[in-house]
Amino acid sequence: MTMAGNLRKVTGLGRVGGLRRVARLARRRPRVDLSHPARSPLGSSVVNCVTYRDGVRAPRGGDLVDTVEQVRKSRHGFVWLGLHEPTNEEFAGIAELFDLHPLAVEDAVEAHQRPKVERYGETLFAVFKTVCYVEHEELTATSEVVDTGEIMVFVGPDFVITVRHGRHGSLGPLREGLEADPGQLGKGPSAVLHAIADHVVDDYLNVIDAVQADIDQVETDVFADDGARTDPGRIYQLKRELLELKRAVVPLGRPLLDLADRPVRVIDPEIQAYFRDVSDHLLRATEQIAAFDELLNSILQAHLAQVTVAQNEDMRKITAWAAVIAVPTMVCGVYGMNFDNMPELRWRFGYPLVIGVISVACWVLYRGFRRNGWL
Repeated sequence: MTMAGNLRKVTGLGRVGGLRRVARLARRRPRVDLSHPARSPLGSSVVNCVTYRDGVRAPRGGDLVDTVEQVRKSRHGFVWLGLHEPTNEEFAGIAELFDLHPLAVEDAVEAHQRPKVERYGETLFAVFKTVCYVEHEELTATSEVVDTGEIMVFVGPDFVITVRHGRHGSLGPLREGLEADPGQLGKGPSAVLHAIADHVVDDYLNVIDAVQADIDQVETDVFADDGARTDPGRIYQLKRELLELKRAVVPLGRPLLDLADRPVRVIDPEIQAYFRDVSDHLLRATEQIAAFDELLNSILQAHLAQVTVAQNEDMRKITAWAAVIAVPTMVCGVYGMNFDNMPELRWRFGYPLVIGVISVACWVLYRGFRRNGWL
């Protein structure tokens, strides 16, 4: 029976003795390969489980408990176990087998954690926020731009456990890339941790490039001839999505610096130099997000200024037309008072004269306002 074929039962029990009984019973069942990148056909949270020796995938054989014991006795190689949104019951047996700290287990199951790196004895627990750009035909005030998830990583001397939350962030391509470089993978679990951190930060940069295209489009629309009519909700939506991206990127800065500078038992010294490179990329992403935030503030202020200017122009036009209309209103109001002794009431040319005076006065006012740019 393969090691992976017993994982579903491992995730359902909390005692090693119980795990061994399950392993014996599982030998009667058909073999199920859980090493495929797709989700487990058994419907559990297990996505993948592979043993590596000298950077090369080892042949599958034996149950998980026996495999872990063999790796620990030989002090050679490590086990990489991948999970997707496990429950407390599913994770209990794994936590027992690998002696994971209860606080880290709770964080891994509950998710919605801040990016961080914590040490529990010889085990390192890291939390990464994953991001994904949501494609959309047109940015609106309700468009989702950035979707986030999480990857939790337990790193020990002879194991790596990845727990993924969210609809994206699959580690299948990452695993294939590592297996194509046995020299790097042969450096142990810390090489996997670096690869995950590098993968996550590269996704940050890709999403930032995509968000920049949306910001450029909004900026173009705001400074167009009819920019005052641009929906400000689009700008606010971009700021909200940028804040979501900022919450994923910025808190990771300090943990990456610690991994790069502080000696950690489970981190290979050669890998620490690689973490410095990842930290530099993260710094670039942080600076770009800060620049985007400032740019969106400027765009929003420019849009509000355009709206104010447009409103002032509308008020000037209304005031100018009100002044033009005031002339005939005043004259007609005077002659509409129906007094008996008013001059020119019975004069033959009185009506044409009044109409002419009104027309000339309105034309003079119109020309004056037009010359001054009010109309």
